[in-house]
Amino acid sequence: MREVYLDNSATTKVSDRVAQFMYEVMTEYYGNPSSLHRKGIEAEKLLREARENIARALGVKPREIYFTSGGTESNNLAIKGTAYSMRKQGNHLITTTIEHPSVLEAFRQLEKEGFCVTYLGVDSRGVINIGALQKALRPDTILVSIMYINNEVGSIQPIKEVASCIRRNKNTVFHVDAVQAFGKIPMEIEGIDLLSISGHKIYGPKGTGALFIREKVRITPLFNGGGQEQNIRSGTENMPGIAGLGAAAKEAFENMHSWGKTMKDLKKRLKDRILAEIPDTVLNGPDADEDGSCQDLDAPDEAPHILNVSFLGARGEILLHALESHGIYVSTGSACSSHKEGKSHVLSAMGKSNEEIDGAIRFSLSPFLTIEDIDYTVDVLKKEVEEIRKFVRKQTWR
Repeated sequence: MREVYLDNSATTKVSDRVAQFMYEVMTEYYGNPSSLHRKGIEAEKLLREARENIARALGVKPREIYFTSGGTESNNLAIKGTAYSMRKQGNHLITTTIEHPSVLEAFRQLEKEGFCVTYLGVDSRGVINIGALQKALRPDTILVSIMYINNEVGSIQPIKEVASCIRRNKNTVFHVDAVQAFGKIPMEIEGIDLLSISGHKIYGPKGTGALFIREKVRITPLFNGGGQEQNIRSGTENMPGIAGLGAAAKEAFENMHSWGKTMKDLKKRLKDRILAEIPDTVLNGPDADEDGSCQDLDAPDEAPHILNVSFLGARGEILLHALESHGIYVSTGSACSSHKEGKSHVLSAMGKSNEEIDGAIRFSLSPFLTIEDIDYTVDVLKKEVEEIRKFVRKQTWR
């Protein structure tokens, strides 16, 4: 059976080059980078190279990169670490209603500990209002955390404007969850104090991530131990994973423009055919704007790899499994919350109706797909949507 993997925002397949490199690290360069002998020095060299690869991709200093176990740990370390270290300066925090669960749950935990949190809403495109952020900022605001690209609908937040707004508050630290943006689009780093990335979103290994911490920022570690990662993240380094993350980052940034162009073209084909050939569909997020935007990868207003569509009258979960039977893999939202009961908090925050939320499917692309994969997907999608709608109509008539 043909396989078309369209769930790349949940995770990506490790690239062959990265997998081979990780195997070499596990079998040949297996020393502990803290050891003083040759094996340790070999591992320390790989650690340094991975740090330099990520720093170069972001345009920051290698000593500002700290390795973690993934996006969730990076987000928790940034958010809680900042809140704990700056509590004497204030206890007000700001985030948005459409953040990843690893961000929202961290803020909810901090609320239980006595911090005050403001949750900014978004418009129908999934984008915050800068004016609302300006009004929310207070003298005691110590942290603002806003994601770069939303993982469900692909909306890109006005990070440059947010950074400019925050800069007026000298005690406010700006954190960005860039898990869906890193390696996908050119990013504005100026004004960002903390930035989270994850390896398995860029064809690297799961269980790997990094946190950029600007030199002037001080955070409280969440782990105590041997003092690795400049005492910020203790624990023996996951060298195969870190090496794989560094290699994946290098590969992603060397190919960012060509891969981005490929994904944008595939996304346009998918979107155009769905709208033209499947009735009663609704685009969710910035893709709902049919104004010819996002023509230039250097100035995008929507992610090149995420398309969220509601098929009215067809439940997303049923449609997901119908497509799976044809070797097509999609999702109904964030993989980190897909097993929980309840509706998408992102689509709810955007003001979507229950029918739109129930029928939503997220397609997330990779540059390794083909036009034939997209056409096959739409051909199957048309038939399955119609079959599900027919079944629902029959059930309603009974």
